[in-house]
Amino acid sequence: MMNRYYNPVRTIEGAGSVGRLPELLEELCLDSGKVLVLAWGEEVFSLPVFSRLSGFQVRKEVFNASNPTVEQLFEMYRKTKDFAPEIVVAIGGGSIMDVGKSLCCLYGKELSGADALRELMEKKDYGVPGAWWIGVPTTAGTGSETTCWATIWDPERDAKRSIENHRNYAYAALVDPELAAGMPLKLAVSSALDAAAHAVESYWARGTNCISRALALQAVRTIMGNMDGLFEGKTEAHDAMARGSMLAGMAFSNTKTTACHSISYPLTMHYRIPHGAAVSMLLAPVLQMNAPGVEGIEELMGALGVSGAPELEKKVRGYLERSGQPSTLKEWGVKKEELPNLARLGITKGRADNNPVDITAARIEKILEEIW
Repeated sequence: MMNRYYNPVRTIEGAGSVGRLPELLEELCLDSGKVLVLAWGEEVFSLPVFSRLSGFQVRKEVFNASNPTVEQLFEMYRKTKDFAPEIVVAIGGGSIMDVGKSLCCLYGKELSGADALRELMEKKDYGVPGAWWIGVPTTAGTGSETTCWATIWDPERDAKRSIENHRNYAYAALVDPELAAGMPLKLAVSSALDAAAHAVESYWARGTNCISRALALQAVRTIMGNMDGLFEGKTEAHDAMARGSMLAGMAFSNTKTTACHSISYPLTMHYRIPHGAAVSMLLAPVLQMNAPGVEGIEELMGALGVSGAPELEKKVRGYLERSGQPSTLKEWGVKKEELPNLARLGITKGRADNNPVDITAARIEKILEEIW
């Protein structure tokens, strides 16, 4: 196997790191000084760091929708394209960063509507991004601050779309655990499990490499070794999740994800199961399926702290239930007669075919029955 790895994102991780934003903006020597700050809520703008941006022309916008759609992305593009920012600072969870990094690929292009945006995403002809971006996560789970792609949902067309541009890695990622410390327990747990899935899937992906595998193992150890601390409200647990999520993001930034994510997408789109919960329920059955085809599976299970898939299933269910979340598809409201259709929709190009073991709709349906 030839090992290739590339990730140019400047990562600054630790308490108070968001305070480094002004100096990063100064480093860029912006011509116009136009900075778009995209945040999940107005309260973000009360952070002290924003009083130190007087040397820049700052525009603030709120985007508070989860799982952004094509129409929502187009609307934010329409609102901000005439401002023509040189850099987008995206502060929030994965949805905010997906919108922020997507905008960078759209500025400088004339899009007449959502259908024109769909056409651009299908052609993937983005060219050089029209702006830089900086990612500031407020949840510890997506790792979006270190990847160059964004998930955009298209429920009208029953599709999950991706904006991917290898020129669109963030200029920097500011991973400040203090911003994530106030997350509700449900969100903290599902986000952490999402990050663990990123790392696990990166480890066994067909497109893996030795650097991603090393990062993935450390991410899994960091996250799973501190899950109990989340329930106990320990500060160091939030620090660990922020670090683990970043490491997982760096791992799968080069490998992409596999079957767990592929199968989870229609569960989130059609039943609004939070992404982290949907992915985590799939970890054990997919591990069971993949284990024979994964080199170094013992190391991975050691990092997970389990002896096999049954123990992992018990552990994940326990985390979900302790945080007040359903741990089966039936409890989430999924109808059993819908499983064949969800299985068919669970084959996502670039994810399903990146799994170490071939998967089919029939195989996915069996997995969905196991977690129903």
